[in-house]
Amino acid sequence: MAPDIRTMIDESGSLLPGWLFEALGWVPAVIFPGATLLQLATIIRRKTAAGVSIEAWTAYAVANICLFLYTEKYGELESILGALGTAVLNLCIVAAAIRYRNGPTGNPNAPDAV
Repeated sequence: MAPDIRTMIDESGSLLPGWLFEALGWVPAVIFPGATLLQLATIIRRKTAAGVSIEAWTAYAVANICLFLYTEKYGELESILGALGTAVLNLCIVAAAIRYRNGPTGNPNAPDAV
């Protein structure tokens, strides 16, 4: 016989223990901006945005802003870093991709243009 779900919920209304719930909130708060920083660093280091979709990174920024608003956790650092921080970095990628879309010089006629 399966356990009664009502007995598994703690006093906060969560199925997870509070410490685990808190720890899980930090996972996207670290991974999302960290992964985004890796992409941004790659663009800047290589001085090219070859293969980078400006439209996709713009959509990621919009989605992260919407997620922040949807979750209504405006004062929680995990939400601010994971959603808004990542959105800002997404827009930095868009700016870098626009700057380096034609190689280091930005000139589409240059020999190093991608």
